[in-house]
Amino acid sequence: MKIAMWSGPRNLSTAMMYAFGNRSDFAAWDEPFYASYLKRTCIDHPMRDEIVATHDADPVSVGAKCAGPVPDDKPHWYMKHMGIHMDDTPLEWAKECVNVHLIRHPARVIASYTAKRENPTLHDIGFAQQVEIFDRFPGPVIDSADIRENPERMLRRLCEAIDLDFDPAMLIWAAGPRTFDGVWAKHWYGAVHQSTGFAGTEGALPILEGQAAELCDAALPFYRKLAALKL
Repeated sequence: MKIAMWSGPRNLSTAMMYAFGNRSDFAAWDEPFYASYLKRTCIDHPMRDEIVATHDADPVSVGAKCAGPVPDDKPHWYMKHMGIHMDDTPLEWAKECVNVHLIRHPARVIASYTAKRENPTLHDIGFAQQVEIFDRFPGPVIDSADIRENPERMLRRLCEAIDLDFDPAMLIWAAGPRTFDGVWAKHWYGAVHQSTGFAGTEGALPILEGQAAELCDAALPFYRKLAALKL
């Protein structure tokens, strides 16, 4: 089985990758199209030059690898994908994947994103792109808030939905980085590297003001479309 897990940034996506990557029957791949996205757009992201130099920046080559054999002689492969990386990117390989869609309320995404990078746009946070991906490659939708509230229940439900046996190894992992982390992990993954499992239930939604509040309002219709379908 190849799982294409689609999300936007700051969506619990790295913790989910660690959960699946902690299974002995899974290989994991961290945002394989990130380097090609940065090379194509020339967008100013942290560590841009190092990412492009370190990772495969040819989307055709990356897509061929996605369509190829699962690495490390594993039966299953978890691919962490960002919808924002896929503009003008060949996606034929995704037809052969189990496509899953991870969502998070935009207020939480925006509050988390702005702590690392100022003034995100609607394109930066990926809600519109994720709906486009879902419309083309539908599949189970799972909300990060539900996972954090009860990780075992939600991961069991997800595994059942995709006809995969649940493995308790998905709930607890060792602290620290992973061999499958992208080179950008040292900038973005500090909290996950300190974790040994999913964080607890989130509190009240953050209060946003000004441009951040306007961005949240723009993203909410896309979030609500997918949230209506969540497990």
